[in-house]
Amino acid sequence: MSPLLIICLLLLFVSGAGLIVFILLHSGKGTGISDMISSSFYGNQGTSIVEKNLDRITIVLAVVFFVVLIALMFVYPHGSILGIG
Repeated sequence: MSPLLIICLLLLFVSGAGLIVFILLHSGKGTGISDMISSSFYGNQGTSIVEKNLDRITIVLAVVFFVVLIALMFVYPHGSILGIG
């Protein structure tokens, strides 16, 4: 295995795991009665900054994931990693 392949695969796995974690950290956008009650108790002052940061981190991880995925498609076409092609 070449060092480029190892770096690309590590970036792919780390960004994929990060995407899963940060997507699960986002709050639900429900419009039910429980959301109205909880918003009146807790307010929305601090959550907008947290949500913006979660959105930014999620977008960066998604871009890294897709760039590495496309780079792997061009650098290592189908079967060349296993020595088939």
